[in-house]
Amino acid sequence: METNAIIAFGLGLVLLYVVGSVFATPARIIGKLILNGILGGIILWIINILGGGFGIQIAINPLTALIVGFLGIPGILLLLILQVIF
Repeated sequence: METNAIIAFGLGLVLLYVVGSVFATPARIIGKLILNGILGGIILWIINILGGGFGIQIAINPLTALIVGFLGIPGILLLLILQVIF
């Protein structure tokens, strides 16, 4: 093989890696947000079941699910405080 062909092949592999990295990172972030949103919705559902007797209910929608999924327990506390205030 010629040296130019080997260099072109190597540069093509590097370019393919860079392009793949650029597209894989946002997909990974979106996947993590979706997973956290689903887990947040499940946590809110459990809180609504357990807190129903105490009058504690938090609406389950994509925004509240993402807040709980992203922030975890502080997100639950934030939503509870916001519910009391408003």
